[in-house]
Amino acid sequence: MELTSSREPGIQIVTVQEQRIDAAVALAFKDRMREITEEGTEPVLLDLNHVQFIDSSGLGAIVASMKNLGPDRRLILAGLTTTVAKVFRLTRMDSVFGVFSTVEEALAEIKA
Repeated sequence: MELTSSREPGIQIVTVQEQRIDAAVALAFKDRMREITEEGTEPVLLDLNHVQFIDSSGLGAIVASMKNLGPDRRLILAGLTTTVAKVFRLTRMDSVFGVFSTVEEALAEIKA
């Protein structure tokens, strides 16, 4: 599971470099997210613009990653493709996460 991480003032940005988050990679996703976010204290922005498909295991992995951050850190989502956004809407998980159309939109909101 390829994830890249960068930092902006006050936020860590994690970009999923894969087209799918499904049962085949859910465990690897959770492990990699834990590795790259364990050091920080700032909110995490998960950039999903490359992800074309997510199933219930992938959704569960994202929720587990949010819980792993602890109660003092937020997980924010950006760049959901139409298919991925539909999964979040149907499961009502779009009300659990802050969801933004683009990384730039999320960053502008956070800095405001």
